[in-house]
Amino acid sequence: MKTPPTTLTDHDIAALGATEGSDSTLALLTAGQHTRRLLLLRVLLDAVDTADATPGPAAALARHHADLLENAERAAPDAARRVLFYSLTGPWAERCVKWLQPGAATAPGDGESAARDIAHLGSLAASAAAHADLSFTTGLTVHDGRVTLPTLGALRCPAPDGTAVTLTAGTGHLLLRAPGGSTAEILRDPTGAWYSDDPRWLVPHTLHGGPRPVLLDDLDPGRLANRSGPLAPAERAHWAALWHDALPLLGHGGDARAAELALLDCIVPLSGPPTGVGVNVGASHSSGTSPSAFGAVLASTPPTAADLAAGLAHELQHAKLCALTDLVRLHTAGDAPDYWAPWRPDPRPFNGFLHGVYAHLALAGFWQRLALALDDPAARDHAWAAHARCHAQVDAVLPVLRGSRRLTDAGRVFVDAIAARHEELRDPAPPHGHRIRATAYVETARTLWLRQHPRRTVT
Repeated sequence: MKTPPTTLTDHDIAALGATEGSDSTLALLTAGQHTRRLLLLRVLLDAVDTADATPGPAAALARHHADLLENAERAAPDAARRVLFYSLTGPWAERCVKWLQPGAATAPGDGESAARDIAHLGSLAASAAAHADLSFTTGLTVHDGRVTLPTLGALRCPAPDGTAVTLTAGTGHLLLRAPGGSTAEILRDPTGAWYSDDPRWLVPHTLHGGPRPVLLDDLDPGRLANRSGPLAPAERAHWAALWHDALPLLGHGGDARAAELALLDCIVPLSGPPTGVGVNVGASHSSGTSPSAFGAVLASTPPTAADLAAGLAHELQHAKLCALTDLVRLHTAGDAPDYWAPWRPDPRPFNGFLHGVYAHLALAGFWQRLALALDDPAARDHAWAAHARCHAQVDAVLPVLRGSRRLTDAGRVFVDAIAARHEELRDPAPPHGHRIRATAYVETARTLWLRQHPRRTVT
């Protein structure tokens, strides 16, 4: 049997630069992120074990939870890693590592945030151990009126934050006991989903139909989405309908756009602006990604399935590029916000500039293919307009990107592929009126930017 490659070649980097990438290339990006997550969790568990904290029940419970997590990973690594590799585990783990560093938790409110994050280790460990079919008993805590078990579900508990809850687990079943309340029994069905007749139990909603199941996660307390509670049933149904209708549109948008859904772990519905993530704000909705939450897309409710499909196409480019730059250095530029990007009102650092070019190139291709595939005249016209705008935006700044002396050899391969793909997208051209309007749109954006930043040049 031929051994699969374990490193990216120039051919792989060029394919990614063209917003493509084979299944094996995408698998390499995912494997790199999984390795990074395991290293992060190892740092976290070591920090829990060695933290210079006052001995007490909280510290002892954290060490117990760390032991439970390690036992789950040793007993059934593939099952436990459903939780360890879950997208929203990443931002939480990074915060915990920060809290456990010497001198951390000194700002107002940090102590409460740190305690909450470290307590969540119990929920994560219990979820991993349940996936691994371990029998155990542990203590968990209530936050925001519920006890959340990532990827399994959540139990409503109308009790103050920090209230202790006891979880007892056996093969295929869980018992959750809260003070003053009845015990909730949760069972695992043959598909692996966890259900209960108890009306307090909230089941995560799963979106089906793509290359893998995707969670519509309105339960995990990841603190990225500023949610005050789970979605109403009608809201979940609306998201499911949008997802169902978006899948064929991503297929029309090209094989690469459909294949990239294999990277998607969850969609986190927004009820307010996301925190700590890169945000793409459009006229109708906003979306975002976080480098530490590989596979997660945060999004407000899009008005149409086409908007959802375009948002996913956009955000998954950011996920791909973040994963690529964790494996390969593409440039040596710093963080100074020196670059004009026609899709943003603020000056951008080089890395953000590169991300924007890459995402808008993918959108230009998506909308072009969609315009060629759609029968409805109004929808087709909208797609051509979106393609023309994205293509013109990339066209305006591509010379700056290609002329940068900060690109590494691998970065040059990547950017040359971007340029080649941009050139391919000139044919077939959109209707002439769309090109004229797109050019005027970009020039207006340039003029406004120079007025707002008079001491800068359009770099």
